[in-house]
This record gives sequence, structure tokens and C-alpha cells, in this order.
Amino acid sequence: MRHIYYGYWLILGAFFAEFISAGVQNYVIGPFMIPMTTELEWTRAEFTIPRTIGGFVTAITGFTIGAYVDKWGPKGFMLAGTLILTLALYLLSTITELWHWILINGVILTLGAALIGNLVVNVTLIKWFVDYRGRAVALAAMGVSFAGVLLTPITAWAIDIYSWRFAWQLLSLITLVLVLPAAFSMRRAPEDYGQRPDGRSLEDYEKGLTQNAIDDFNQSLTRREAMTSATFYWLVLTFTLFTITIHVMLLQTVPLMTDAGYDRTTAALMVTVISVPAMLAKPIWGWLIDGLSQPRLLAALSATTTACALFIIVYAAHAGVLDLIVAGFFLLGLGWGGMIPLQEVIWASFFGRRHMGAVRGAAMPFMIALGSIAPIATSHYYDVVGNYNGAIVAVGIANLISAAMILWIKPARRSAT
Repeated sequence: MRHIYYGYWLILGAFFAEFISAGVQNYVIGPFMIPMTTELEWTRAEFTIPRTIGGFVTAITGFTIGAYVDKWGPKGFMLAGTLILTLALYLLSTITELWHWILINGVILTLGAALIGNLVVNVTLIKWFVDYRGRAVALAAMGVSFAGVLLTPITAWAIDIYSWRFAWQLLSLITLVLVLPAAFSMRRAPEDYGQRPDGRSLEDYEKGLTQNAIDDFNQSLTRREAMTSATFYWLVLTFTLFTITIHVMLLQTVPLMTDAGYDRTTAALMVTVISVPAMLAKPIWGWLIDGLSQPRLLAALSATTTACALFIIVYAAHAGVLDLIVAGFFLLGLGWGGMIPLQEVIWASFFGRRHMGAVRGAAMPFMIALGSIAPIATSHYYDVVGNYNGAIVAVGIANLISAAMILWIKPARRSAT
């Protein structure tokens, strides 16, 4: 009788890690914006500063630890990240000054989230899966969307019934309970435990069914080789334009809706309307990635869908048509469903799994330096103009540009030795 492949347990652990990492950085921020800025007398741009600073903290962290995740595995980083993140969330309930908010949210919380988040867990899954990589990353990434389904309404409820300070304390407890067991479960690579990627058996090896995994490993590029290719920088720009939608809309959806005249409950519900289709669509995107073997075409479709959704949301919010707003957010969720698995699979298909932590870590400073401008620029646009329309349309156009670029980029080739 064959044992359950350990990679499946890693998917479950990654699900909870991404649920918390994405949730506390992005999905819960919207409900906090108005009560915190009102009580503490901050502007929305000031409230957004930590997310911009946090982008650079994530970039530095990713660049620093990427190669060590390849070497040592994820467990130690995730254990440290869990403790740091739990402490940071509790400390946010005590703040009274803007500099407290910037330091704790922008630096400490972001550091903890980076140590348990996207880079660490997805690099690990990429090593454990090759033929089923799309499905593995997609299933784990359901945790990101599930944060919008569950964590956003829980946070809004805690703020409205108790206080925003209590809500931060509750998030601290949830983080410790969910992520600590996930951290203990993580492992570096299947070869360390006498296993093969995708749970392939010796019989599979003898039938040649492991050839894709062997080729993926042998043809992997090092960080230096990747960074000397033009493909690396084109992918950085493409995926920056692809993903800034998430950072902007998770921060601005609640204030966008309340500014349009809707109550906070309806506004928070829109995050759920995004998150449910995003979560449910992820396995479908993963199946398409593995089945069609056309991740770049699918990425272009995902980016285009996202752009169209943003245009619908801007028009519908301006016109005050709630049904059309809901349809726009639902479509946005479908587009978002493909973002994470497509990005991770394309990076791995271009550069291989052996040094993926180092390669993705090297990409993060470039991506985040570019992408972190968008959230604060959007808030500044609002402070100057009084609405979000032009800023969100610009983000939609950025997605259309990324759709065209991903179809044009050529894979990197390893230099002959």
C-alpha cells in the first residue's frame, strides 16, 4: 500500500500560511482604514505608508533568504515568522502615534509575513511538484482568497462589535493557532526523504514518467545566470503590472464602496465577492495550467479578465448600479484566481526548481520597488482628486499591458558550459 505523498501535507500547511500572510497584510486592511484614520486623525495616504514601506521590507527579506530556503528549507524561517507576526499583530492594538503604525505594520508585521508567505511556501511546493505544479500551487493559493472569504468579515465584525484594537488582538491569536502547526510540518525537498517530485514511484521512474522532473532540475538556472538574462527583467516588469491590482483593490475596496454611498457591511462584502470566485477558480486554473501546458496564454487571459473587471467596477460605482458592481467584483475574482499559480509556474518553467528560492528572491526587490508605489499613489490620487476612478483605470491598463508582454517574452536559455 502506497503512503500518502508528503507533498500533499505541504499544500495544506502552505494554505494556512498564505491565508494568514496575505490576510493580515492585505485583506484586513480595508476595514481598519476608516475607524483608525478617524480616531487617530490620519489621512488615507498616511494610513497607506506601511504598505509601501512593507513592500521594500518584503523585497529585502526575500532577497536575503531566497537562497537559504533552497539550502535549508522553510521550517526555521516559518517558525520565526510566526512568532514575529503574532507579536506585531498584538502590538498594533496598542498604537497611539503614526510612527507606531509605520514601524509595527510596515516593518515588523511585514517581516513576519514574508517569512511565512508566498516566497517561502511556493518555492517549497515548486520543489515537491513538477507535473502537478499548477494544481499544487493553486490549491495552496486558495488560502489567499479564503482570507477574503473569512478573515475580512471576521475583522469587520470585530471592529464594529468591539473595536479596532480588539480586532488586531484577535488576529494575533488566530495567527499563532493556525500557522505554528503549519510551520512545523514544512520540509525542504522530496529527495531529502527518499521521495520523488509529484509522489512518483520507482515504477514511474522506470517508465520514464519522471523525466520532466529530471529535466526541470538539470536545466535549472542559478541566480547569477537568471539575472544576466533579459527574460528575468521582462518577467519582473510583467508580473509587477500583473499583480498591483491586488495591492490596490484590497486596500481601497472598502473606502471605494463607502465613498459611493454604501454601508461598511456592503463594502466589506465586496471583498468576499472577489474572494469566493478567486478561491473556487484556483483549482480550475491549476488544472488548466497542468493540462494545457500553456501558462503564458492563460496568464494573458487572467490579466485581461482583471482589467475588464476594473473598468466595470469604476463605471458601476460612478453610476451607482450595485448589481453591476457585484458583477465587476465577481469577474475580478475570476481573474485573480489565476494570478498566483500562473506566476509561480511561469517562473519555474523559465528557470527550473533547483535554485528557485534564489531566483525568486532576486526578483522581489525589483518587483516590489515598482509595485509598492501603486497603493500610496492611489491614496494620494484620492486625497488630491477626491475619487479613485482615474487611478483604478490606470491599474486596469497596466494589466492589459502585462497581458501583451507575457505572450511576447522568450524563455531564458542556459549558457553552454
